[in-house]
Amino acid sequence: MGHLGYAVSAYRAQGVTVDTSHVLVDPSMTRENLYVALTRGKDVNLAYVATDAPDVAHAHPHEVEDMEEAARRVLHGVLHHSGAELSVHETIQAEQERWGSILQLAAEYETIATEAQHDRWATLIRTSGLTDTQAEAALSSEAFGALAAELRRAEANHHDVDQLMPRLVAARDFDDADNIASVLHWRVANATIQPASAGRTRWAPRLIAGLIPVAVGITDPDMKEALAERHQLIENRAAALAEQAIADGAAWAQALGARPDESRKQDAWNRHARTVAAYRDRYRIASAAALGAEPDGVAQKIDHARAAQAIQRARALTAEHAWPQAGGRASGRERGRTL
Repeated sequence: MGHLGYAVSAYRAQGVTVDTSHVLVDPSMTRENLYVALTRGKDVNLAYVATDAPDVAHAHPHEVEDMEEAARRVLHGVLHHSGAELSVHETIQAEQERWGSILQLAAEYETIATEAQHDRWATLIRTSGLTDTQAEAALSSEAFGALAAELRRAEANHHDVDQLMPRLVAARDFDDADNIASVLHWRVANATIQPASAGRTRWAPRLIAGLIPVAVGITDPDMKEALAERHQLIENRAAALAEQAIADGAAWAQALGARPDESRKQDAWNRHARTVAAYRDRYRIASAAALGAEPDGVAQKIDHARAAQAIQRARALTAEHAWPQAGGRASGRERGRTL
């Protein structure tokens, strides 16, 4: 007969064997504890993943509705969370790496931006044509953070959200909407997929390291300074990672092609390399493949597309650089093979 245990920690469970093990996994668990907990049951080992941790940076606005995806994200984090003892030097180095990473800096930037722009977005929503009841429901919704992040992305793509929001509100009523903020988020996202343009000119998005939308319209001097500091730190980090990868001959850097010699093309190529480096650092990509595995999260899919485009543009610059050396412009078929 098996024994019944109540709230036994993984530490206490070490050395204990039971017929069936039930394990509660949350984001704070280490991979060592997970291994111990999932090897206690002789017949069955079951894991229950806690997916209700708050996403203060609003990096994954839709994922709370996809429990399997949220569970995979938690398990991925646990498997990369080591509890093994480190030396003092290793601990300091690991802490510096964690707090200086683009993963951390981007989360800080987006959290500060959300706070700094809250009143502005609240005013925009209240004057967009919604009723007072609808506006307050949107502002109190858990989806408001995701809506704010989407408005920030729209502005980074040069859309005039002050004119856009009233049009989106007037496009269709909200009588059958369970969550007005979520509906507005969907409408804004679909209306601003592409950067705004003026005539034939399409403006490049205002992005930090080619990925993170710049927060504009910030008036608070302290918030503005905090955002500017993190903006520069992210750019510096991406540049350092890209240069190190190039110097080391990293496989992902080689996938961008050779860096051109011509100054203008070299600057553009370096910018694309920094975007790929930023993507890898933000999502902890350690594989030789430039962009790692296919992303699951909504926000990561957007960044993945930007990084993939950066690779394509870097390769195109490499191909342009190679054509004169080959004795003239390559044919269409040769260009296709080069890219």
